[in-house]
Amino acid sequence: MRFFCALRINIKGHIVMLIEFSVKNYRSFWESQTLSMAAGATKELQEENCFIPSVQELPRLLRSAVVYGPNGGGKSNLIKALGFMKKLVLLSAKESQEGERIALNPFLLHREGSSQASEFEVVFVEDGVRYQYGFAATNNQVTREWLLAYPGNRAQRWFERSYNPKKEKEEWYFGAKFIGQKKTWQKSTRPNALFLSTAVQLNSEQLKPVFNWFQKLVVIGHGERIERGFTVTSCEVKEERNEILTFLKNAGIEVDGIIIKEKNLDDVNFSSGMPDELRNFFQKDLQGRSFKEVFFKHQLTNSEDSALFPLTEESDGTQKLFAYAAPWLDLLTNGRVLVVDELDNSFHPHLVRFLLKLIHGSKSNKANGQLIFSTHDTSILDTKVLRRDQIWFMEKDDTQATQLYPLSDFHPRKHEALEKGYLQGRFGALPYIGEVKF
Repeated sequence: MRFFCALRINIKGHIVMLIEFSVKNYRSFWESQTLSMAAGATKELQEENCFIPSVQELPRLLRSAVVYGPNGGGKSNLIKALGFMKKLVLLSAKESQEGERIALNPFLLHREGSSQASEFEVVFVEDGVRYQYGFAATNNQVTREWLLAYPGNRAQRWFERSYNPKKEKEEWYFGAKFIGQKKTWQKSTRPNALFLSTAVQLNSEQLKPVFNWFQKLVVIGHGERIERGFTVTSCEVKEERNEILTFLKNAGIEVDGIIIKEKNLDDVNFSSGMPDELRNFFQKDLQGRSFKEVFFKHQLTNSEDSALFPLTEESDGTQKLFAYAAPWLDLLTNGRVLVVDELDNSFHPHLVRFLLKLIHGSKSNKANGQLIFSTHDTSILDTKVLRRDQIWFMEKDDTQATQLYPLSDFHPRKHEALEKGYLQGRFGALPYIGEVKF
């Protein structure tokens, strides 16, 4: 497989980095569980799979992390937790109304699960500053919210809010280094909304980098198809279209060109059995609208001619890879954080390795983009593509609560067959399948 490295590096914004993410009392999580992107002390694949962050006194960070576990073990819930945190940050101040319930799903297999708050926290780097931001919430309100910043690596507590149930009111703290119309933002923050979201909506410049980090975070949950609109739009620029074409070719997709055609929705053919009234309604609604259709150009055998195939007639894997192309190149070019549930779905194992090599390549991933993904593909465990601290496992304990732990906890031998060890149960995180009886 050829290795893709001909990327046009054009940093459009500040590079973002994830250090760790923690979640507590959410779906299958009861006790706090933390996924860390901090690299261990081993020098294994250090230059390829790790990078030195722009902030001093931070450890090397990993360019990727993979999570294994049985069906129902909690892999999807980890990604849902990060997606929920992002959504609440971006939307709570402008889309929810006073008194509206927060769409939380606490751990219900503990008698206190529904009465205790769910907690979420991320530690990350944005705009050259390390931040530690988190909140706790029930279905009715935000019970805690906090933000620490580390400019110059000295902790500054910018704000903290907490609900006092005895006094039935919120208590607030604002640090001396936090500036702006704090009292106005405080009064404008509804119980079911985040202060961070509200303050940014009311023009807090100091908090915008924190908010922006969540805007740049890309989370693709289980069953979600990544929208191909970003890639389609990119293909309208010749230079970017050529990059995407090269990306597809190096991934083993035989395509000689990408053609974008704009089609008018006025020409849509409706079923002859559709009632006239309904047909007229849709025709009026679609009048003047258009959409962009993607075609792949394929060279004919023993001929200089070529044929155009609609993207919809290509395989599911090819369609998915096309949709991923622009976001993946954006991750490499602009240093995004991409979180994907079941990356291997519709992808051949060799293609997954190709994508990982792009992430791990110091030349291709100059912006230090990061990838977190879940998979059932165990073949990559023994491909010398991953470090031991990049591999994580999930399984449920006796209380049916998800536990998250890294492979490095087991101190595997340097040349140990990891795939064999995992499938034999050495690291746990396997499904329990009973004996089949007839």
